[in-house]
Amino acid sequence: MSGAAGSPRARVLDGPYVKGAVVTGVALVVATAIDRWAYDTVRMSGVLDEDWGRLLRVMGFMGTWFVLALAVGLHDAGVEPPLPRPRRRAWLVFLAPAIAGLAAEVLKIVIRRERPALNDGDYGFRPWSERPWSGGGLAFPSSHAAVAFGGAAMLAILFPRARWVGYALAAGCALTRILAGAHFVSDTVLAAGIGWLTAQWLGMTGTASHLRMTGGPSTQAEP
Repeated sequence: MSGAAGSPRARVLDGPYVKGAVVTGVALVVATAIDRWAYDTVRMSGVLDEDWGRLLRVMGFMGTWFVLALAVGLHDAGVEPPLPRPRRRAWLVFLAPAIAGLAAEVLKIVIRRERPALNDGDYGFRPWSERPWSGGGLAFPSSHAAVAFGGAAMLAILFPRARWVGYALAAGCALTRILAGAHFVSDTVLAAGIGWLTAQWLGMTGTASHLRMTGGPSTQAEP
């Protein structure tokens, strides 16, 4: 019985993953109800001309997370005493946003909901007969927001004291996509859920929590 309770399936069912999926589903229903209103009223066409807008948007760019992962890796490589697997945290910081972004791109092609501007704020779906394997012009979910929240959620696992910094930047990234009229609110809500669940899935094996809670670099580096 104890073995079953500690199985990966039991950890998924007993852990925060189902709760996260439920919260995402409820938030998605609410977001869908306000999509049209937000598209008509929550707009700022020049958001990406502002320094703060560009700062927030690049949280959804994989190059940002590559640089952050590199910084974590260089730090962990110099920790004393040496870590048995010094590149592990760096890989987690890179893989969480990468997998979340890839999942969002695949879902875009499967669901096929187009960007708001293509249908003047109404929902529109591209037929399979038109560019069946291209994600260009598709929006649900937002891959930028998925990348941003995947990275932020992993940073929250590895550096829990700083978790709200990452989440605030990820939320800001999602906001820039809405302000620019490139996405509905629901596009970013589903993306946030994908990012968070991806990070939790990567941490489910105990790898991420081990590096945070035991003699790994996070406990040595943070006061």
